[in-house]
Amino acid sequence: MADYQAPLRDMRFVLNEVFDAPALWASLPKVAENVDPETADAILEEAGKISSGVLAPLNREGDEQGCKWNDGEVTSPDGFKEAYQTIVEGGWNGLGGNPEFGGMGMPKTLVAQFEEMMQGANMAFGLAPMLTAGACLALDAHGSDELKEKYLPNMYSGVWSGAMDLTEPHAGTDLGIIRTKAEPNDDGSFNLTGTKIFITWGEHDMAENIVHLVLAKLPDAPKGPKGISMFLVPKFLVNDDGSLGERNSFSCGSLEKKMGIKGSATCVMNFDGAKGWLVGEENKGLAAMFTMMNYERLGVGIQGIGAAEASLQSAREYALDRIQSRAPTGTQQPEKAADPILVHPDVRRMLLTMKGYVEGGRTFSTYVAQWLDIAKYAEDDERRKHAEGMVALLTPVAKAFLTDRGLDACIMGQQVFGGHGFIREWGQEQLVRDCRITQIYEGTNGIQALDLMGRKVVGTQGKLYELFAQDVANFLEENSGDEHLRPFLEPLAAAVERLDDVTEHVIKQSGDNPNAIGAASVDYLDLFGLTALGYMWAKIVKAAAPQAEADTSGFYSGKLKTARFYFDRLLPKTVSLAEGIRSGSESMMALTAEEF
Repeated sequence: MADYQAPLRDMRFVLNEVFDAPALWASLPKVAENVDPETADAILEEAGKISSGVLAPLNREGDEQGCKWNDGEVTSPDGFKEAYQTIVEGGWNGLGGNPEFGGMGMPKTLVAQFEEMMQGANMAFGLAPMLTAGACLALDAHGSDELKEKYLPNMYSGVWSGAMDLTEPHAGTDLGIIRTKAEPNDDGSFNLTGTKIFITWGEHDMAENIVHLVLAKLPDAPKGPKGISMFLVPKFLVNDDGSLGERNSFSCGSLEKKMGIKGSATCVMNFDGAKGWLVGEENKGLAAMFTMMNYERLGVGIQGIGAAEASLQSAREYALDRIQSRAPTGTQQPEKAADPILVHPDVRRMLLTMKGYVEGGRTFSTYVAQWLDIAKYAEDDERRKHAEGMVALLTPVAKAFLTDRGLDACIMGQQVFGGHGFIREWGQEQLVRDCRITQIYEGTNGIQALDLMGRKVVGTQGKLYELFAQDVANFLEENSGDEHLRPFLEPLAAAVERLDDVTEHVIKQSGDNPNAIGAASVDYLDLFGLTALGYMWAKIVKAAAPQAEADTSGFYSGKLKTARFYFDRLLPKTVSLAEGIRSGSESMMALTAEEF
């Protein structure tokens, strides 16, 4: 299998040429204080070295070894502890963190590139820094000054890690029915009792302390999601001087045996009167947790891209080396017994589909990260509010569409290998297994589709959707005279018009049909995602076309040809999706339970 190499050339192209990220950063004073083009480039370069040289070599061994549980203690796979120290020494845990507490304050547009490298190199390992960053984000947004000063510096440094404890055996998507209880103490702390499951890196040996953010209910809490509070519960209590005290009253009861990401610890956590502190307001815990959800859900989408990029790299190398049969147009390499399989149209179909989704997806994730940066750092209220609306609309698309297509791409990469793709030593089967979870955690993709269709589109009567539609319309108008873009603008405009029509259709249909939203949601999200990636590929063409003629590397000309493939072979899928949505819910709901 090809050794994973961080796709730095493409990341620089997306950041600097497609989006002109340095100009964005300069327009946000709080970002401009911390980053400039030279700093950003140095971060990318070093991140590439760590991902390719430190994390990727541990990926297969971590999958084979897994984590070990013994009487509540969890041991990480060989090399993970040392790799974690490399992350700690470089300050990577705090890359996007608040500088007031030791973070580096880097924008999400830059952090997203590091996240993709880390997840593509070793997803199981990458979940540890990812969960810590999410916990830090929630704590920084909602914690008291005392809690932030006490915990954030060590979490940003990586000396302490973080975990998020939401799910219970009977409560996954429906968190309103959780049973974990929090009893108040006279000193302002709370005692938490209950069981949480599927807690990623909830216990391990890589950090000195693990800070859990736990959802629980107070004794007098209202029923349902309005009665959830969030608590900070450390593995080791922290003394007033910052040193570690006694072990808290909770433990890891077992590790889940999983399909993939076997190198990570997925824990059952049992809380037995564990001491914790309220984060944010009472009964507002779900809202506090959702502060970090937009970042985490984009992060999961980025995991899909990372796995697909790793699969593409390996499949591309294999297609160039593996010889089988002759090209349909005649012998290409007569000195060999057969031609490389890259000559065959079906192999090219798979590789180009992978390339279309990976490179378009990377551009889309950066596009969403751009809106996150504006929403967080813009000083103009109108600009910030506009960005918040875009983030709300695009987050479920980023999470679900990028992970759906990420798994598709990994399966295609496996298929390029034929029988060898099914064999462990080539690595493709691990990528398929690892990528599968991205469609499930941080809110299943079906839930993301319901969120998009129900809350963000129908729930706002299309107002959030109009923000995106207008952004594309502005691009089409501004570039109507660009000769390079001319072949792409008409099909992009048609796809957006198709999405407009379907959006209006479902909004009207939902008024008197309770099943309309659920019946349309998954296909609608796919339709939206394919259209959004079409928009991204048009942006790529705009940046690449002026450079293509003088380019001898094939980088820019390859972009233009991949864009042509995307518009010819992938964007037309929106036609059938639109027809399926328009058919309504009748055939979907017609069967009785017995008829299944």
